[in-house]
Amino acid sequence: MINRLLFLFTLLICPFFVQAQDVLSKLEREYSQTSNNITEQLSLTPRYATALFFHNLKPQSYQILKNGISMAVKQNDGKYATILYAVQAMNYRLDNKAAESLKSLDMARVYSSKTNSNEAKGYYHYAKGWILTRNNQATEAVAAYLKAIDYYENSPITSTLYGRFGNAAKELSTIYSNLNEYQLEEKYSKQFLLLASKQNDPNLLFDAYMRMGYVYEQKYTQQASNTEFRNKAEQYYLQAIATFNKNKNAMLNRSSLSYAAINLANLYTDFDRDKAMQYARLANTVSLEIGDAIHIASSFGILAELAIQDKNYDLAKSYFLKASMEIEKSPVRDHNIELSILESLSRISEEQGNYKEALTYYKRYVDQYKSVYDQEKLDITKRLESQFDKERQEQKYIKLQLESDKKAQEIKLINILRAQREQVYNNLKLVEENQRERLKFSELESEKKEQQLRLAKLETRQKNNDINNFKKLLAFKEKINTYYIFFIVFFIVLILLLLYAYKQRAKSMKQSDELHALALEKEKQNSKISTLTALLEGQEQERGRLARDLHDGLGGLLSGTKHQLSYLNPHQSENIEEGISKSIDQIDGAVEELRRVAHNLMPDLLMKYGLEAAIKEFASRISNSALEIHTEFINYSNSISQEKQLIIYRIIQELVNNAIKHAHTSEIIVQISEEENVINLTVEDNGKGFDRQSLDVRKTAGFHNIELRVQFLKGSMNIISELNIGTSIELQIPIH
Repeated sequence: MINRLLFLFTLLICPFFVQAQDVLSKLEREYSQTSNNITEQLSLTPRYATALFFHNLKPQSYQILKNGISMAVKQNDGKYATILYAVQAMNYRLDNKAAESLKSLDMARVYSSKTNSNEAKGYYHYAKGWILTRNNQATEAVAAYLKAIDYYENSPITSTLYGRFGNAAKELSTIYSNLNEYQLEEKYSKQFLLLASKQNDPNLLFDAYMRMGYVYEQKYTQQASNTEFRNKAEQYYLQAIATFNKNKNAMLNRSSLSYAAINLANLYTDFDRDKAMQYARLANTVSLEIGDAIHIASSFGILAELAIQDKNYDLAKSYFLKASMEIEKSPVRDHNIELSILESLSRISEEQGNYKEALTYYKRYVDQYKSVYDQEKLDITKRLESQFDKERQEQKYIKLQLESDKKAQEIKLINILRAQREQVYNNLKLVEENQRERLKFSELESEKKEQQLRLAKLETRQKNNDINNFKKLLAFKEKINTYYIFFIVFFIVLILLLLYAYKQRAKSMKQSDELHALALEKEKQNSKISTLTALLEGQEQERGRLARDLHDGLGGLLSGTKHQLSYLNPHQSENIEEGISKSIDQIDGAVEELRRVAHNLMPDLLMKYGLEAAIKEFASRISNSALEIHTEFINYSNSISQEKQLIIYRIIQELVNNAIKHAHTSEIIVQISEEENVINLTVEDNGKGFDRQSLDVRKTAGFHNIELRVQFLKGSMNIISELNIGTSIELQIPIH
């Protein structure tokens, strides 16, 4: 029991690594060399300040952050200010300075609104979730981490993106582990492993292997009969140790090796005592060298449990006492572990028959339990007093707010009275202006009468002119009527000609449209014939491959069997029995070969149980120690026809075989989801990828056959590939 508690305590402490001195010196040199380049110095400041902090050089760390922030806030973009304030907030939280931590986090929020960098915005939400996690606010922390991941997913790739993205996924997996949400824990642990491999940082990769090992160890704890989970946990822990040994000079955490050894020793305790002892001693040796009190105590706890299994109670007691001494040296005390140690010591003394000593340890256990309980009550009292003071301050604030509102109302009333006085003054000015306008109006009236008299004279003169113009107009109209008649006849003839031309053109256009429609229909038919021809060619290739398998595999085995039987001597009974035995073995091989060929030709599981069972069986059959194929089916209802299922199965076979043959991949994910009337199919690998610009996938036979099958299903295909990262092929296929 004690070793498991110590192990969990180690999990809480482990993320806060202690860098090697040579790494710190290297960072110091790099930081000094960037003094003339503000951007490079601001990029390096978070890592350098964190290294100083975890070397217990906290004043220097805070000073470096302060200098960096003073430069960052002067930048037009708030990217670096956001990140540095977030780092400062997390350091303050580790230093138990809650008020300063929240203040720095709020400044990070302010500057995150002044930047277009999604990575910086994501880092602010990551820091917020990180602090909420350590304040036991898991629900709010999950929301913050998911917000961070959303920003990271929409951020361009940088040298730090995958690492920061991976840390967010790791924190989420830890929270879901504590909440017993094991599926979500496994999902984010796998995402962390994928991101760590892309970042190409051995420290991140080590943490990812340890995270995955712990996931499978939990599964093994829940299903102790399933040794596959235990083997996977062992495999990931061993990969973590191999990563450490391969990259010793680059590992930032000197206690990583003892951390992994402790986990392996815990795993081996129940089924392989020798290996458990081996890794417990390794953890003890390494932790004593670096002086890590928590790891020393953990290793002593495991050794004590192994000694109890051997009924060597004196040795177990000495290990527990050493573990207790190391726990007291640790700056982070966990009273539950101390209580467990005292309880174990009392139990060992009782087993030895030393009841007096057992009673002494038990009394110490009770006294410490009471002190912890009394301290918890005191903490509750302090929290209540703090809450009361906070409410009293809120009441004062409300009172001040009411007084402020009252003064604001008085100022508003004064402004209204002032506006009324200004309105009276403006009215007086309008009366005076009105009188002036009336005087001007009377003057205009007299001028108007004079104008009317002049206008009457002009009207008389105009009437005389109108009579003369009317006479001239009558004469002109008589002439123009003749022209009108001529033009009307001309336009009628012209319109008739235009109508005839329009009908001829419409007839010609209609014939042209019909010819165009026939050409389109012919092109569609040619396209269908080409697609069907390609599918038939694929079937012919399948038949050719089947013929070669039958001839080279099954035919060879049967010919060998015939040859073996033809040379049997009926007079030598021993040779006959041996020959018949060999022939039976060869016939068994032929039957197995025939089953393999038949299965490749038409999978039984696909016909009986549908696409999901066939794909899972195919992935299981292809997977091995060097290649792991994952399958995911989301909302899949098996609603498509059997013919389409077979074509989709062939497409997946071709994609997986291409990834194995060309990408040199170690992990492939096949995901099928159904939404509305569309099947979404994704095949993703972590292989070497390829450059889309330098490779025309349409000219390769494998991709060409896949594309033709997708066209036959009336679907679409999208290929995403990056060198040394992997390839993702997405298909969308309509159900009906």
